[in-house]
Amino acid sequence: MRNLLAILPTIILFPLCAAAQQTSAVKQDQSIRINEIQVIGSHNSYHTGIAPSERKLIEQQNPKAMRALDYAHAPLGDQLSGGVRQLEIDVYADSKGGRYSHPAIVDKVAAAGLPADPDFDPSHEMDKPGFKVMHVLNVDQRSSCHTFIACLATIRSWSMQHPQHVPIFILVETKQSRPGTPASPNGPEQFTSATFDALDAEIRSVFSPTEMITPDQVRGSYATLFEAIQSSGKGSTDKKAGGWPTLAQSRGKVIFLMDQRPVEAIYTEGHPSLRGRAIFTNATPGAPDAAFTEENSGTKEEIDALAKQGYLIRTRTDDGTEEARSNDRTRAELALSSGAQMLSTDYPSSEPSKWTGFFVGLPHNLAARCNPVIAPPGCIDALLEPTPTK
Repeated sequence: MRNLLAILPTIILFPLCAAAQQTSAVKQDQSIRINEIQVIGSHNSYHTGIAPSERKLIEQQNPKAMRALDYAHAPLGDQLSGGVRQLEIDVYADSKGGRYSHPAIVDKVAAAGLPADPDFDPSHEMDKPGFKVMHVLNVDQRSSCHTFIACLATIRSWSMQHPQHVPIFILVETKQSRPGTPASPNGPEQFTSATFDALDAEIRSVFSPTEMITPDQVRGSYATLFEAIQSSGKGSTDKKAGGWPTLAQSRGKVIFLMDQRPVEAIYTEGHPSLRGRAIFTNATPGAPDAAFTEENSGTKEEIDALAKQGYLIRTRTDDGTEEARSNDRTRAELALSSGAQMLSTDYPSSEPSKWTGFFVGLPHNLAARCNPVIAPPGCIDALLEPTPTK
């Protein structure tokens, strides 16, 4: 009886502490906006690496290129369970299907007398119409999800199982010939306004309006996105007011961001300030559609200045495997100290470098933390998303 009385306060205290923490988290969610956090992202998140004979051939022909391509990621769901909250997906338009079904490197491997690698598409997903996911056409096409819809379905499935996650930022890079150059019969399809309509349609075929944060929602009653993001944190949290939503309005949702700049003129054609569009452009700061911008090689001062203006920012912490080979953390530490919300790496904490163990993660293995530059005073990291949700 004496022992029971001794531990009784502890038994009572634990649920009280948990309840107090939950109450605090709910309260914080109502004041912290999605641009006031920082998360780790993976670069080319779908990339599963290079097969053995393909690797040997690329090393023979272009060892520098193979050096840069020498990384691989786990399936998207595993990355999310490991704490990644920003994913990057490269898409190629394939309106008729089959355009990318037979990578040239397969025939080159055979011509070089090398053993055949495993079929990169045993289920023939590449034969169907729709946007395809891969890195370099005819060279590096192995992906954990061959179609854009398959990638999105994987993300949504994980999200539905973990509804309290902070928003998942999904970067979309459209792969095509350089704008203004004629499309090659054997090359990628060019993206037109109609192609982008189809891309938006694929996104909306997987995610419902209540599962996404869209340009229309952020713009609210403002004339432009640029005006709306500058309002964030300065007024009402009413959804109609515009500006970046709070975590209370954003948990369990995704937000799509364009991963390159030259296509914004086509994507915004007929959609001023991204009206009716699903993806935020990688816009020139100050433009009507400017809410997100990339600063992959920007200085801390440049990044911080943009963050203070209300922009969502993505930056890189490493590139081409170089930092991972030498365990050079200079660029990673700069990014971690900056106001960038998304820090993209080839080596999140669950996937350290095979050479040096190099990885990029947040302190205490958190999936998100308060933005080190613009988070309001009193923001508590542990209340955002305490541990990676398994």
